[in-house]
This record gives sequence, structure tokens and C-alpha cells, in this order.
Amino acid sequence: MFSHVMVGTNDLDRAKSFYDAVLATLGVPPAMVDRHRIFYMTPTGVFSVSLPIDGEPATVANGGTVGFACSTPEQADAWHAAGVANGGVSIEEPPGVREGGVGKLYLAYLRDPDGNKICALHRM
Repeated sequence: MFSHVMVGTNDLDRAKSFYDAVLATLGVPPAMVDRHRIFYMTPTGVFSVSLPIDGEPATVANGGTVGFACSTPEQADAWHAAGVANGGVSIEEPPGVREGGVGKLYLAYLRDPDGNKICALHRM
């Protein structure tokens, strides 16, 4: 359905350091840098971080979340730990199992250094 997901940053070097560490836990190689953006290419899609093209400051989406698929709860924990160790902030409940209408999910939530809400998700 999606070709790519892009979030904004006000500091491309900081964002690259953060996402290189976080996405490495999912087996994603370091970002490719292209002028004012960075790209993480995978067989299933592209995640990108960009300085705003209009020159205005990047802001976060109120109510928005970008979710990253994890193969195990342990991978989600490693993702979360890498994020906290690299400038992210743990938010919501600690990583763990949540039950809802779609069954059991293992979730871990962070705010990246720019305040974007991101999530690691493992469907149990």
C-alpha cells in the first residue's frame, strides 16, 4: 500500500545517528544521505527523514505514529533500548504485551529526538 513513510527533523545528523542505531536492531542498513534527507531502503518499503523543504521548522504529527514491524518481543526490546540510548524518550507504558480487538501485540513506544512518535510492534 505504501511506497514510503517520511518524518521531519531539525537536525539531520542527529536523526541519522538515532535511526541508524534503532533500525540496525531490525537488520536495516545505515541510511543513504541525499542532500537534505536520509533514506532507509528495505525490500518491503522505505523510511525517510527530511529537513523541511520549505525551510520552516519540522513539527510532529499530533496523533501520528510510525510503526516498525519486529519479529520477536526481544527485537522490540532491543529497538526500544537502542532508541533510549541514542536520544529517544520512552513514552506510554513500558514495552510489553497489550491485548485488544486484534489480539495480543507486543508494543514499545518512543519519541525520536525531534518528537516524532514511533512504535515497535510484534504480532503475537
